Amino acid sequence: MSASKDKIEFKMLDHQRVGDEHVTFKLEDGTMVKVKVDLDRVGIATNYKNPDGTPHYAVNASLKLSIIPNERKFFVEPDAVKGKSPSPPGQMFS
Repeated sequence: MSASKDKIEFKMLDHQRVGDEHVTFKLEDGTMVKVKVDLDRVGIATNYKNPDGTPHYAVNASLKLSIIPNERKFFVEPDAVKGKSPSPPGQMFS
């Protein structure tokens, strides 16, 4: 596939995390909310600049939330554990 003059071309950039992996918030009821942001893909335009002359980037990011209730309990249906292996299910949703 040949490059078109009317398309912006990007060079993919490697990236590494600087600082903590999570930001943690404590809610009024004692619940902890952990937030993690990851970069999925980052690129810099090779044939285009912003109107002010600065580099133009394309950034794809994802957000992961973990909610840890104050009482640190969760529930599963009895059928989910009866007659199965002693390890907990891989995924649980309520």
